[in-house]
Amino acid sequence: MQIERHALFWTVTALLFAYLVQLLAPVLLPFVIGLLLAYFFNPAVDALHRLGLPRWASSILLLSLLIFVIVLGLVFLVPILLQQAAGLVEAAPRQIDRLKIMIEAGARDYLGPRYPQAESALRSALDTFTASAPSLLAGVVKSIWNQGAAAFNFVSFVLITPVVFFYTLRDWPKIVEKVDSWLPRDNVHQLRALGVEIDHRVSAFIRGQGAVCLILALFYAATLSFAGLEYGLLVGLFTGLAAFIPVVGWSLGAFTAISLAILQFWPDVMSISIVIAIMLLGQALESAVLSPSIIGAEVGLHPVWLIFALLTFSYLFGFLGLLVAVPVSAAIGVLVRFALKTYLTSSVYTGNAEA
Repeated sequence: MQIERHALFWTVTALLFAYLVQLLAPVLLPFVIGLLLAYFFNPAVDALHRLGLPRWASSILLLSLLIFVIVLGLVFLVPILLQQAAGLVEAAPRQIDRLKIMIEAGARDYLGPRYPQAESALRSALDTFTASAPSLLAGVVKSIWNQGAAAFNFVSFVLITPVVFFYTLRDWPKIVEKVDSWLPRDNVHQLRALGVEIDHRVSAFIRGQGAVCLILALFYAATLSFAGLEYGLLVGLFTGLAAFIPVVGWSLGAFTAISLAILQFWPDVMSISIVIAIMLLGQALESAVLSPSIIGAEVGLHPVWLIFALLTFSYLFGFLGLLVAVPVSAAIGVLVRFALKTYLTSSVYTGNAEA
């Protein structure tokens, strides 16, 4: 019965913790961003500390470099992205009308003499799409903006996140030591082993997938822009950064890029084929080269489990849940495997009281 009591205690603790997180989600976002950044850069501080640089100096150095990179992005990259985003929003009605004309022409060529019979239904469907697409897009953008504005504001990010990042990075060994001192002494070795496995899987995915996303973002942005695709920089960066959602991120990016290519280049099949080839090459690069070499196969996160975790956490905790979905899902995966292993060796499963 000891195992059952422990399971009940940790289940109740986890549920209470999840309730508090949901209650305080709008306030926690700057702290979570600072903690995630500190976790991401902790190996670099450890390496600098081994070289003789104090942790406080290493933390200040990394914070300064991070701020410098962010400022460079705000000065040089963000204005271009905003310009392309504004141009895409402005051109959306014209592009929708052009798409409507292309679909009608394609249907006329494909159906031939049968086109007049389907013309009214096709026009009705296209009119409905033309009327609903702008409002649907505006609703999605407004929803994302409202969630972001409710959970995140620029002042809290600027003032709180750097402070959390610095102090967490500086005191990381002390934090780990303090948490270790709170572990139940009877199960301390078992919990430490679980903690090591969770850290291994989370760090492999967070740091590895982060590097993969940055490489893919640079690849897609450069190649799509070089191919002459309008808004190629914006679409390329979106596709690369969305790669943290397996399959879904690339699918959205590929659909957007190919749709824009068809609208821009049709009937130039060669230019459209180049964009399609770029998207397929990027997916092959991610699957065959980047993910196996950078992330590895030991992470143990199934794409379906990841998609479910992202949807569930974003629904429960908003933008905060979207940020922590991947590391928390990796940790839950480790705990579920441990719980299943414990269950299969317990008397609850075997029916043997001596098991």
